[in-house]
Amino acid sequence: MWLLLAGGILLIGLSIPAVGLRLALPDNGTAAPSTTQRKAYDLVARGFGPGFNGPLAVVVEGGANGNAKAAATTVSSAIAKLGDVAMVTPPTLNHAGDTAVLTVVPKEGPTSQSTSDLVKAIRDQSSQFRRQTGAEVLVTGKTALDIDVSSRLNGALLPYLLIVVGLAFLLLTFVFRSLVIPLVASLGFLLSIMATLGVIVAVFQKGWLGSLFGIVDQPGPIMSIMPILLVGIVFGLAMDYQVFLVTRVREEYVHGAKPTEAVIAGLGHASRVIVAAALIMISVFVGFGLFASDPMITLIGLGLACAVLLDAFVVRMMLVPAVMTLLGSKAWWLPRWLERALPNIDIEGTRLRAGRGVEAGIPQPRPESA
Repeated sequence: MWLLLAGGILLIGLSIPAVGLRLALPDNGTAAPSTTQRKAYDLVARGFGPGFNGPLAVVVEGGANGNAKAAATTVSSAIAKLGDVAMVTPPTLNHAGDTAVLTVVPKEGPTSQSTSDLVKAIRDQSSQFRRQTGAEVLVTGKTALDIDVSSRLNGALLPYLLIVVGLAFLLLTFVFRSLVIPLVASLGFLLSIMATLGVIVAVFQKGWLGSLFGIVDQPGPIMSIMPILLVGIVFGLAMDYQVFLVTRVREEYVHGAKPTEAVIAGLGHASRVIVAAALIMISVFVGFGLFASDPMITLIGLGLACAVLLDAFVVRMMLVPAVMTLLGSKAWWLPRWLERALPNIDIEGTRLRAGRGVEAGIPQPRPESA
């Protein structure tokens, strides 16, 4: 019980900073300070303002009687009144005169929340501009494109997580013939992911302890693809550790051991494999994180190392055995109707030991010759 409480409190506590997670694609402002692109970024920001590193291109197409210039002037005046705008350039028309382009310079940098809000504010007023001028107003440019990609990746994270965890739940139900074990495995994985995201936000986004250890030069938003990489890579490793552990426990249990004895024996055998595998992966990820010159590689490496550390040593080695010990034989509960419906994979070979291998169509082992 104490292990369960301690592990749960630790993971939940580490998860709290994840509430403030902000995602963005990396730009030159996140590059290493010694690189030329970062020096150029800082010079532009100091000389002209941070928004000059991420201008927005606003396209005004058409207008009343095809007069794009008048429509663009109206749109330019309206955008200039928005709070997060540093300046708006005069409209530039094409040769046909039916399309104009405005350059909008935000007050903040391309990865700031205010710039994202500015893009949303301009797009929200597009219908109003259409009624006033008859023109279609669109926002584009690299900064707007990066914001759109980050938004799509952020929106895809939850469905991706549900699909991956849901399929794993079904597979573990087939293998272990239990509803509780897959549920504990899935919830433990989600806790380890949330705790890892909390650590990433605290160190790389908020800068807590990052500068102390020389890990983070400049805190900022988290790379948009990081949560998807984290879920995909760590999920495969976590389910490997789960199978290593629970397969050995189930083998002891179906062969007659009491639930607590099965957990102790299974953990004693599987822990060596899990610890060795986890330490190898943590060493690899830490090596990538500490010796990489790119801050994004550092983020990925140390984030994955933290996730493997929490999942292997807290979830698989503490929480899962603690829950199985507390539940006893109830950990292997499966409704009878579901037990009849599920295929019996029989990974422990219990039917062979029970002498039913011929009936099941499984070849019997040959007797040893004298």
